[in-house]
Amino acid sequence: MNLIEELQWRGMIQDIMPGTEDQLLKEMTTGYIGFDPTADSLHIGSLVPILLLVHLQKAGHKPIALVGGATGMVGDPSGKSEERNLLSEEVLNHNLAGVRKQLEKFLDFDITRPNAAVIANNFDWFRDMGFLQFIRDVGKYITVNYMMAKDSVKKRIEGDSGMSFTEFTYQLVQGYDFYWLYRHQHCKLQMGGSDQWGNIVTGTELIRKKDGGEAFAFTCPLITKSDGGKFGKTEKGNIWLDPEKTSPYQFYQFWMNATDADAEKWIRIFTFLGKSEIDEMLAAHQADPGKRLLQKKLAEEVTVFVHGESELAKAIDTTEKLFEKQNAPAENLSIADLEGMEGVVKFDFAKERFTEGIDIVSFLAETSIFPSKGEARKTVQGGGVSINRNKVDDIQFKVDSRLLLHGIYLLVQKGKKHYFLVKAV
Repeated sequence: MNLIEELQWRGMIQDIMPGTEDQLLKEMTTGYIGFDPTADSLHIGSLVPILLLVHLQKAGHKPIALVGGATGMVGDPSGKSEERNLLSEEVLNHNLAGVRKQLEKFLDFDITRPNAAVIANNFDWFRDMGFLQFIRDVGKYITVNYMMAKDSVKKRIEGDSGMSFTEFTYQLVQGYDFYWLYRHQHCKLQMGGSDQWGNIVTGTELIRKKDGGEAFAFTCPLITKSDGGKFGKTEKGNIWLDPEKTSPYQFYQFWMNATDADAEKWIRIFTFLGKSEIDEMLAAHQADPGKRLLQKKLAEEVTVFVHGESELAKAIDTTEKLFEKQNAPAENLSIADLEGMEGVVKFDFAKERFTEGIDIVSFLAETSIFPSKGEARKTVQGGGVSINRNKVDDIQFKVDSRLLLHGIYLLVQKGKKHYFLVKAV
C-alpha cells in the first residue's frame, strides 16, 4: 500500500485535495503540520498529527513539525465558540520549548537522511513583518468573500460572541505559513485535523495566486468517543504526553478503559500494527470480548510509543497489583510494592490522627480523596469505597492505626479505578 492507501484503511483521511496521491507517488514530498503551543505539553489529541508525520516519514517523505510561535499569539478560531486568551511571549517561549522537546522523541532528525525531520517556528518569519507589509504581500491575494465563506468564520460571526479582527485574519497567517514553507523549504503538502481544512486551502490558494505554484493537502477526522464524550478527556482533565502531568500508568489506563467500539477504531489509528494482525486481533476480541485483548494491545502499543518499554512495564506491574490481584489481601503487598505503585495518588496524613481514630467520612474529606463530607458519605453508603481492599459501607467506620499496612500505609480505593496510598507520618 502507498501512504494514502495506508492512511485510508486506518481511517485517518477525511478530506483530500485532488492530485495529492499522485504527488506523493511522484517524488519525495515535504509535508507539514502545525502544533499549537497553548500549553507546555501536547496531549493525546496531538497524537494523530504526530502519527501522520511519522507515517509520512516512514513512507520516505520529509516531515516538518511547525510550532506556532506567531500563530500562538493570535489563536485559531477553528472549532472554538469564543476567543481564547492571548499568551505572553514569556509563557509562549516556555510552551514552545516543551512542545519542541516532545516532538523530537517521535521523528527522526538525523541530518544525514534526505528526509530528516525539521522543526520550524513561524515566529522566525513573522518577527520582522510589519502590518503594512502583511496586508500588501498577503492580504491582497485573498478576498474577504473567500474568508467569510469558511465555516469556522461563519459560525463565529453568526454566534453570540462574534469574532475579532485578530481571529478573522488567522487563516491568512496560517496560509502564509504554507506559502513561506513552500518557498523556502520546498514544502508542497499540509496536513491537519478536519477542522483545519479551511485554513489549509487558504494556504494552497495563496501559493497558487502569489507564486503560480501547486500545493496539496489532506485532513484526518477529529477523533471522537463512542459515548459522545470528548476524546482525551477524563474527570481529571486532559491526558497529556508529559509524564509529569499524566503518569504513564494513568496514560496506560486511559487506553485500557476504552470501550469495545472505540478500541476497534483506535487500534487502527494509534498503532503501527499491520492490517492482517489487526484483523486477527479484532476476530479474537469479538470471539471473547471479556478478555479485553484489544484494549490491552492498544494500551501497550501507545504507551511504548509515547513513554517507552520501561514505563510500560511499570504501568502493567501497577495494574496487576491493583486490579488483577484484587482478591489477594492487601497485607500481601510489600513496602516495595506499595511504594512502587506508579501513578497512584500518594499523600501523607498525620500519624496521630490514626492513633486517635477518625471516622471514615471525615478521613476521606480531610485527605481530599473526596471534595466534601457529603459526597464521601454518599459514596460510602453506596459501597463505593474500600480500605485495604475491604469494602466499607458504614459511615461510623473508624480508620485507626490497626489498619495500617506495615504500620505505615493505607490503600484506599474510590470507585472501580481510583486508588490512593496514604502514608502515616
